Amino acid sequence: MINTKRKALSVVLIIYLICFMFRILEYFILRTDRTFWSEAFIHKLIGIAVLFVVIKHFDFTFKEIGFTKSKTILYILKGLTFGLVIFVLAYSAEILVLALHGNFKTLALYVSAYSVDGNIGHQTALVFFAICIIGNIINVVMEEGMFRGLFPKLLEHKYTFIISAVIASVLFGMWHIIAPIRDYHDGTMSMSGFIANSVMLVITSALVGFKFAMITKLTGNLYMAMGDHFVNNTIVNILHVISTSGTDDLMILRISIAQSVSFIIVLIWYFVARHKKR
Repeated sequence: MINTKRKALSVVLIIYLICFMFRILEYFILRTDRTFWSEAFIHKLIGIAVLFVVIKHFDFTFKEIGFTKSKTILYILKGLTFGLVIFVLAYSAEILVLALHGNFKTLALYVSAYSVDGNIGHQTALVFFAICIIGNIINVVMEEGMFRGLFPKLLEHKYTFIISAVIASVLFGMWHIIAPIRDYHDGTMSMSGFIANSVMLVITSALVGFKFAMITKLTGNLYMAMGDHFVNNTIVNILHVISTSGTDDLMILRISIAQSVSFIIVLIWYFVARHKKR
């Protein structure tokens, strides 16, 4: 069992670095997301295996880290619904801005690969929709299980929920820096672009991670956060806004609106729940 703050944090960092090394391997060597699969899923599968091993090692149960057996489908549906409602608002705002300038053309449904520079690729076959969905299921199981399940469980032996959530969320933010690092390494991104995209991704992902941590705390399980996370990752890859100047030109606006509104809603929910509990 974890006896000291230093040891708890060290264990989390060791697990994180192991997973991050496999992430580096896939992004720089295997580059699965640049192949037919359009998803970097191998290191996520390895991460799920690491999750199993660590849970067994520390004698945790899956229920203790958030994989409860009660109302699983209900909370997943709540997360999916929450995410979809938020993105309906975000897409509507984006379309409105384009329409006011006479630039909106239509919405398009196809699978693309997401990069920090936008969405790339244009696949309409059902197999690519299936790959996108399965890949994102693997993604949310691994990331929610690790960053909102295992890490807080380890850290909360000595830290408060807020401190544990902040640590896990910062790590989650740093988890997303790998894409701009690769783009800069490959010469497809300038130094200024690398810095700007890295800062944006780390801060945004950390805030999103903290939102998921609050949802997990409020619901007592990982499923609503998983549902919301799934919508966040999937919808930008399958539903695209076509304008007179291109595709998804205002995607950053859409994502910013979605994440800001959802974060504020969950934050209010968290403080109201705390007040009622007191």
